[in-house]
Amino acid sequence: MPAVSPRARIVAICSAPVIALLAVAAFAPLPYSVAEPGTTVNVLGSDHGGPVIKISEAKARKTTGQLRMTTIAATGPDATVRLKDVISGWFDTRRAVMPRDSVYPVGNSTKEIEAHNAKEMEESQDDATRAALGYLHLSSKDVKVRLRLADVGGPSAGLLFSLGIVNKLDGDGRGGDLTGGRTIAGTGTITAGGKVGAVGGVPLKTQAARRDGATVFLVPKAECSDAKAELPKGLRLIPVTTLKGAVNSLVALKSGGQVPHC
Repeated sequence: MPAVSPRARIVAICSAPVIALLAVAAFAPLPYSVAEPGTTVNVLGSDHGGPVIKISEAKARKTTGQLRMTTIAATGPDATVRLKDVISGWFDTRRAVMPRDSVYPVGNSTKEIEAHNAKEMEESQDDATRAALGYLHLSSKDVKVRLRLADVGGPSAGLLFSLGIVNKLDGDGRGGDLTGGRTIAGTGTITAGGKVGAVGGVPLKTQAARRDGATVFLVPKAECSDAKAELPKGLRLIPVTTLKGAVNSLVALKSGGQVPHC
């Protein structure tokens, strides 16, 4: 058996801790979440047996086409994510690896996170209703709107809720439908004053939208570059900053007018 050189001994001794660390890292849980395209829901339709948008004390229009809100599906706050999951997520365009604290509040239990997301969804629905009625110059005393969406939390459906309410009450303002018969998807928070805000996971949401038949995607303008990075073929992006701008863009799209682009 040949003698081992001093240099080889030093390399072996130095490599041992590195190998041990890699072995630990391979099996240790990491502070990441792995996400993929989630469900989409047509806010003009029904969810779990009931209408997503219910109008009372005012006549609701019959609508055509679809307005689909989009979601991502992420590993839960208590899920164990290991190095192999992170590496496979990095090389799979259908998935995304994100720091867990960017998806879930740090230090909260699953129950607290669910309660937080439910509260954000409720506040988002209230803001979406106020934004839509404000845009239409209607009073909540004369028009009652109830929004219902099961198993979805957070504020990112706000824009689509507002557009759905506008479409059910006023359409394109000329007797037609905002969608023009298309399947339109999107994402974005909204304030009571109608301002659209950025959200996370846009590349995954565009995948979900295209998978479910959308040909147009409304995206917060600040996230255009993220949306363009892995845009599915056949999906057109329209940047938005306000509810009014989103309505105007859909009207222009329907009539063949000039539409903003990312």
